[in-house]
Amino acid sequence: MGSLRPLYSIGEFSKVTGMTVKALRFYHVQGLLKPSFVDEQTGYRYYGPGKIEVARVISHLRQLEFPLNDIGEIIGHVTDAAEILDVMERQKATLEERMRRYRKAIGSIQQFISTERQAQVTMTQSTFNVEEKVLEPMLIGGIRMKGQYSDCAQGFAMIGRKLGRHVCGKAFLLHYDREYKEDDADFEACMPLRQRREAEGVSIRELPGGRCVSLIHPGPYEQLGRSYARILDHIKRKGYTIVMPTREVYVKGPGMIFRGNPMKYLTEIQMLIEEK
Repeated sequence: MGSLRPLYSIGEFSKVTGMTVKALRFYHVQGLLKPSFVDEQTGYRYYGPGKIEVARVISHLRQLEFPLNDIGEIIGHVTDAAEILDVMERQKATLEERMRRYRKAIGSIQQFISTERQAQVTMTQSTFNVEEKVLEPMLIGGIRMKGQYSDCAQGFAMIGRKLGRHVCGKAFLLHYDREYKEDDADFEACMPLRQRREAEGVSIRELPGGRCVSLIHPGPYEQLGRSYARILDHIKRKGYTIVMPTREVYVKGPGMIFRGNPMKYLTEIQMLIEEK
């Protein structure tokens, strides 16, 4: 009998753990901290020494405003002091990983706020207005593609390798879809040519001209939606019909090696039109 570890009454256990008797009864009801023994006749609760560390963990987590459900998941059915420390080590690692994700998210949100504010200021400048003009027919080399819009870089690179010395203007994209697509967009990477030279895998032809509505978009490609909204509003007000495909001319963009500052990119959106 002398080798048995003593049990603490609920009052004694309260003194040892710094928890009120009321709190101990509450945690018992919630299933977080069950007594080691309950006298069936008196209903008195008794706690073994192994419950002390569990109580301390609960108390600490409650001070940190952890919800009871979270505390229950953390401590589970652990009763041994060594196990409790292992559990807390794992919880610490979980929180550290969560903090890293939060820091990354905060940085991303801050970048978004900064970029959006700058874009709003830029888009209010009078130098970037919707205009109507006539596009002349031009000789082009094009590679029709299907996939993500960023894949166009491969098309431009191929045209550059095959027809580089015959290119005489800015690269542009023909969009054959009327809506935005993520993975199966239908587009054509194109470059204007000074003379006809056949190249395997490249469509050499004359691209028709015509009346168009255009707008030069300043800033990252991810914000082109703002400019599309402005140009579409203009077309709707005028009652025009869009003639497909639409065009994006990359007046100023990333170089072959360095990405540059996306806020300084210039992209001209061109939509050929006809009267309804």
